[in-house]
Amino acid sequence: MATGTMFQISDAVVPEIFSLYTQQLTEQKSRLVASGALARDGALDALLAGGGLTFNVPSYKDLADDTERVSSEGAASTYVTAGAADPDPGKITTAQEIAVRLNRNYSWSSTDLAAALVGNDPMAAIGGRVADYWRRRLQTAFIATLTGVFADNTANDSGDYTNDISGGGFVDGVTNFSAEAFLDALVTMGDSQEDLGLVVVHSVVYNRMQKNNLIDFIPDSDGRVNIPTFLGRLVVVDDGMPVSSGVYQSWIFGQGAVRLGVGQAKVPTAVVRHEGAGNGGGQETLYNRVVWAIHPVGHAYVGTPANGGPSNAASANNLAVAGSWNRVFGERKQIKIARLITRES
Repeated sequence: MATGTMFQISDAVVPEIFSLYTQQLTEQKSRLVASGALARDGALDALLAGGGLTFNVPSYKDLADDTERVSSEGAASTYVTAGAADPDPGKITTAQEIAVRLNRNYSWSSTDLAAALVGNDPMAAIGGRVADYWRRRLQTAFIATLTGVFADNTANDSGDYTNDISGGGFVDGVTNFSAEAFLDALVTMGDSQEDLGLVVVHSVVYNRMQKNNLIDFIPDSDGRVNIPTFLGRLVVVDDGMPVSSGVYQSWIFGQGAVRLGVGQAKVPTAVVRHEGAGNGGGQETLYNRVVWAIHPVGHAYVGTPANGGPSNAASANNLAVAGSWNRVFGERKQIKIARLITRES
């Protein structure tokens, strides 16, 4: 097909409409967002609308558990000078969480996309592909963030988010997933373990759960879809979960354990025409840009990122490394996250 008669991306893409369409579809298709593990947060949206690479997210700590005073009548002369004998009052303190901006972009050649779009609805086809790409990249950034948080917890907080039964080698019935091991992961939250209502597992772990008859199914509100649950907790199966040499991580979340902010790049979407490309035949390139903040509640990003924000890598100042994160909430129970590590083969 000659270039002059080929359907072009610029024929379909109205940047303002396309950007909004892609953003909405990305969130709609993200199972992590829908599950509540990654909860959209308007306050983070507002921070991303302003300047800055990192953002302070202050919160008040609970009142200290100081020993109360025993009241007494006192002598009348005690109060001659107003306030002179007032006991020292307590005070409330704050924790300083820190979120970090993620500026991400990618581009696609119009030649490849245009060929795929001939005879189809261009906006739905383009938007569907780009949105699904960003959904996967959002999930990758989410996993990198939690990887760094768990690494920091292991290095600096005695690993109190995690129950690791993987051992040095596979032992059937010992190192693989079991109800007992899951409960031991929950109890890292003590008497707040009921706050954890969602478990995300790899399909291999889910298969083990099914073989052990650990999964119950409940119908959705319409009675048409059976939703897998385990000990009353929603089960999400995702092969993007971390796995290495037969060792699998299962993550357990409370509602809103990780917050998502969505900002807007200065030019979220652009289509550029390259007349000289293709030996003069012409080519178009679609550019798409996103701005996110993925913030694990109770933590501070303490790395020194590049101007575009940290990458997903497990290297200095990036998301998946221990040194980029620090827990700033004083109580383990305030962090609505737990992890079970098993060896399945």
